[in-house]
Amino acid sequence: MLKQQIQDDMKTAMKAGDKVRLGVIRLILAAVKQREVDERIELDDAQVLVVLDKMLKQRRDSITQYAAARREDLADVERFEVTVIQHYLPTALTEAELTALLDAAIASTGATAMNDMGKVMAILRPQVQGRADMGAVSTLIKQRLAS
Repeated sequence: MLKQQIQDDMKTAMKAGDKVRLGVIRLILAAVKQREVDERIELDDAQVLVVLDKMLKQRRDSITQYAAARREDLADVERFEVTVIQHYLPTALTEAELTALLDAAIASTGATAMNDMGKVMAILRPQVQGRADMGAVSTLIKQRLAS
């Protein structure tokens, strides 16, 4: 399980004395644990990916804001956190793979207009979660359905 791998990596970082990496891994585990406590469930790999994806989006937003404020020191910290989080995510989809999945989802739902976007997202989300930026996927769907 992904959660077990993260816990094992925490132990490795502790033994290696890698305090910066350890801090990021602890943030990840805290976010996972928080969701488990809130929902009173044990998260599976797909749900852990959702948590990681959300954390990644938060870090990217922070990087943008720090860069705009010319706080590169803080942006660099966030960039490091992004690299650690991405280590646990599956390999990112290429543009061709994403386009193929999008085409298949649109074809299987018979989507023709913007009001069908929810159907397409419902099919795509499990396939691309953690492998593509959901905001970019949403934009692609909107472009396809608008034309």
